[in-house]
Amino acid sequence: MDASFFDRRRYPVASAARGYGEWAPTYEETVAVGLDEPLLAKLTSIDWGSVEEAVDLACGTGRTGTWLKAHGVRAVDGVDITPEMLAIAEEKHIYRRLSAGDVAGTELPAGCYQLAVMSLADEHLAELRPANCEAARLLRPGGQFLLLGYHPFFLMNGLVTHFHRADGNAVTIKSYVHQLSDHFRAGSAAGLRLIEFDECVIDEDWLKRKPKWRPYMNWPVSFAMVWQKS
Repeated sequence: MDASFFDRRRYPVASAARGYGEWAPTYEETVAVGLDEPLLAKLTSIDWGSVEEAVDLACGTGRTGTWLKAHGVRAVDGVDITPEMLAIAEEKHIYRRLSAGDVAGTELPAGCYQLAVMSLADEHLAELRPANCEAARLLRPGGQFLLLGYHPFFLMNGLVTHFHRADGNAVTIKSYVHQLSDHFRAGSAAGLRLIEFDECVIDEDWLKRKPKWRPYMNWPVSFAMVWQKS
């Protein structure tokens, strides 16, 4: 469902490629790390140190790739649709290979990875199944797909992903609402089995980094799903 139906702010809307291209220079300074880092730290079904090869879908500036390498993943390949984000990721020298491409059709070889990750990108996909199928294609048998997402609860309360341009004007990035049941159906249709699920709720620790979010105390802000390929 198009998230504009719920959008409270009614900022101008940019496509994901254009929006993240503009946001790239300030992305790491402004993105709420509480969306993904607490969930990554809580996951128990992934043995990071045993992962030889991983693929970071929608890798952006390399935040997730940096976390993976710091936690023992040997080699990480990254794919993103936005050249400006890829340029920043390249400067970090953490990826074995970086390529421009769609998460639903990466052109990477099939069956090569123990782990596929996609973080804070699913809300920009009109359909979930193609990206899930691509993740499944890339995984070895028994491999895992970790999806970290912005919670649909937030989107349905009108708080759509946005950033501020250098002139101070805000821009919304085109987004879609996917219910958690939509994710379950898409993953199952791709031949994946859900083995872990968690949600991140805004609490006092979360607010230490983003105190302006206090009005959203106790709201579920993000979620993590770990899927396994049969």
